[in-house]
Amino acid sequence: MDPQNSNMSAEAKTLLNHAKTLRLYTGNLVNRSRLKKKCPCCPSEELRECIQATLSDWFSTTKPPSKDFPDTLDCFIPQETDAITPEEREELKVSVKLFLCESGQSSIRDAVEMACQTLAVSQLDSVIIAPPGPLEGDGQTLAHLQPAWEELEALVRSQQIAAIGTSDLDKDLLEQLYNWAQVKPSSNQVNLASCCVMPPDLTAFAKEFDIQLLTHNDPKELMSKATFQEAMQEGMQDLSIADWRLEWVLRYSIIVKSRGIIKAKGYLVSARKASP
Repeated sequence: MDPQNSNMSAEAKTLLNHAKTLRLYTGNLVNRSRLKKKCPCCPSEELRECIQATLSDWFSTTKPPSKDFPDTLDCFIPQETDAITPEEREELKVSVKLFLCESGQSSIRDAVEMACQTLAVSQLDSVIIAPPGPLEGDGQTLAHLQPAWEELEALVRSQQIAAIGTSDLDKDLLEQLYNWAQVKPSSNQVNLASCCVMPPDLTAFAKEFDIQLLTHNDPKELMSKATFQEAMQEGMQDLSIADWRLEWVLRYSIIVKSRGIIKAKGYLVSARKASP
């Protein structure tokens, strides 16, 4: 290892040892040449590449403070930001899918507030929630969804989100959620890997209650603990990061309404160090 890389690892280690939370922002993947050259085969692989590249770039350009090390590390490349100007806001739609890796309503609010701050908007146009999967052997139930949905409803009432949606609900569970919810789901994503054709009962229910059915190809677990730690290690030159765990991943896209094209897309990621 050359002296510069060795010094970088020492600085990175100092910052990581003091931090309790890691917040990472990939910047616009449409523009990042380093990531554009690669064609990830799946969303999980894309996310891994993004985490590794962003950490590597950030640690190679960051100098730790001489004192008062931060509890929260904000890892981003300043020139890669996707801030939206007030003049262009009306022309753009900001869509988000939020993957919760742990239960906890505070994660939803933290993720939405970070997205609004990062993109310089007061409101996200739509948020689709992908809650953590049920325990092994258990099926997803309304009780499992309710805490996250109540937090989303609160964010709709505070006008930080305009519309909220769900992911991978069958007709029965979508109907239960619709009947219970105060703020009704505006969309439901269906994974085409497990369902090549939309189920007729789901299609009929969605049409009757004006719920948009969308498709996606995200795996049930977007990123495992082991894969996240591997990405961190690759980005920070094999530093030991065994006590870091992924809290949530937010994927956003900024679409030009009049042309239907993606102007920008990227990820926000939050991880937390396990308490000793």
